[in-house]
Amino acid sequence: MNFEEMIEAMSPDIYESLKRAVELGKWPNGVKLTQEQREQSLRAVIAYEHTRNMSEEQRVGYIDRSRKDGSKHGSDPLQPDVLKILNG
Repeated sequence: MNFEEMIEAMSPDIYESLKRAVELGKWPNGVKLTQEQREQSLRAVIAYEHTRNMSEEQRVGYIDRSRKDGSKHGSDPLQPDVLKILNG
């Protein structure tokens, strides 16, 4: 089974378990994840979310920048910065 087949066959329970393991840095039995296991598990979680077309709000790493009034606060780190040059 290759990586893509594994992602297609992954159940929601396995996805949640991997996501939790990455978050805590350990498996459900308490054994610490190695750096490689953490990287591969995060890669699998992201691939699962991508193949299931999960909304942005449901994905790992989502930061809610909305205020209660519906406006946004903070800047989007993926948007280019605008520089203003002032001539004195």
